[in-house]
Amino acid sequence: MPNSSSITQFLLLAFADTQELQLLHFWLFLGIYLAALLGNGLIITTVACDHHLHTPMYFFLLNLSLLDLGSISTIVPKSMANSLWDTRAISYPGCVTQLFLFLFFISAEYYLLTIMAYDCYVAICKPLHYGTLLGSRACVHMAAAAWGTGFLNAVLLTANTFSLPLCQGNVLDQFFCEIPHILKLSCSHSYLRELGLIMVSVSLAFGCFVFIVVSYVQIFRAVLRIPSEQGRHKAFSTCLPHLAVVSLFLSTGMFAHLKPPSMSSPSLDLVVSVLYSVVPPAVNPLIYSMRNQELKDALRKMMTGCFSEAIKGLFSSAQCS
Repeated sequence: MPNSSSITQFLLLAFADTQELQLLHFWLFLGIYLAALLGNGLIITTVACDHHLHTPMYFFLLNLSLLDLGSISTIVPKSMANSLWDTRAISYPGCVTQLFLFLFFISAEYYLLTIMAYDCYVAICKPLHYGTLLGSRACVHMAAAAWGTGFLNAVLLTANTFSLPLCQGNVLDQFFCEIPHILKLSCSHSYLRELGLIMVSVSLAFGCFVFIVVSYVQIFRAVLRIPSEQGRHKAFSTCLPHLAVVSLFLSTGMFAHLKPPSMSSPSLDLVVSVLYSVVPPAVNPLIYSMRNQELKDALRKMMTGCFSEAIKGLFSSAQCS
């Protein structure tokens, strides 16, 4: 068996055994990836260009779209390339980089979703203090804290994972580099150190989860006390998209990592990993734009403006010629 010093590449899990199904996987992932690029790109452009959307909620949404683009771009292009060229290989440095970036974006996104829960709580439960508690400087500091904490978490977990000696081969039962599957290749009892670090991260994640749950309990109590139906509808429209994104993120991630061993199988693990790592970045823009009339109006305004500019450009070109 090779040790970690002799491993130059890892072999990822293939989606199918035949070239035809591999190409089907390529086109499916290409469609999901393009949808994620388009949806998140539109949100980033709209929020950045429309000054009416320069509020804390949309500032955090812009950061969420950036993190979604980062996380899906870390794993999907490599998986598509492997399917297209009918290979399973990823280099050792490529695996290290992929694991680090994925942990960075996923961790930062989870912390950002926690901050967005606080934003919803202040908007609904303490509207008179909203400008004070969530000023521009406070928003920048909170977003920077989410990115910074995600970076630190990724550095610690990645460094500890690849400091372990690997002597159980180089085959990963996953379509991207992920800590549990890399730990299976370890031949040292020092993996307990890695598990301890993971438990610290899990404890921090559980604290964020409790904070989100408590925030939404307070939000729903406040909303149900609103006398007018229109007021309740507006309040729910503000926070339900965020709750849907959090639910999708947590349910798929928790099922992927906490399901009992009796339910584990290569095909099920593959489907679940796609659900928690690939689907949310593509679906999040749709969730946020479905019930958010302000965002839809801004998108429509931007698209109409771009279309009008394109028509003017065509007419100008025709006149010049």
